[in-house]
Amino acid sequence: MSLVIGPLDLPAHVDEALAVQAVAFGLGPDEVAVRRQIVLRHMTYPGARALGATAGGRLVGFVYGMPNDRTHWWSTVVEPYLRARGHEDWLDGSFVITELHVHPAYQNRGVGRSLITTITDSATEPRSILSAIDIESPARGLYRSLGYEDLARQVLFPSAPRPYAVMGAPLPLRRR
Repeated sequence: MSLVIGPLDLPAHVDEALAVQAVAFGLGPDEVAVRRQIVLRHMTYPGARALGATAGGRLVGFVYGMPNDRTHWWSTVVEPYLRARGHEDWLDGSFVITELHVHPAYQNRGVGRSLITTITDSATEPRSILSAIDIESPARGLYRSLGYEDLARQVLFPSAPRPYAVMGAPLPLRRR
């Protein structure tokens, strides 16, 4: 089945995208409802954009992000962790990958790699930052292969049960 990566009108397809995220990330209905409001708010921010991966007309993966803004909630949470490691400057001139999720049936096929490289290739910022659960996961392996390095670890987000790592990479992302 052919996979198509292209622009995604995320507000119009938010429920479809969150269904993918729920399966990929193990979210319950309450968490999905909260994230729905967050996604819709994020997509109103300047420079926010999204890409989708479709197979047979069905959304199987998505990514969205935006130029980082120190006033955004995520930045205010990670800033002290980055400052403690001498990496606070990464909050400026960075395109943040807010969410990247691929349906488990389509993982390990290069879908996540295509989504993240395609969205960052059009960024005007010189670098990219993101946060990922701070465990040795396939996602962290993907990010490392693209040039992302740990900027801070054991970052605690309110209401998140597990600590995160904040990672950064120069753009364009490294190709294999």
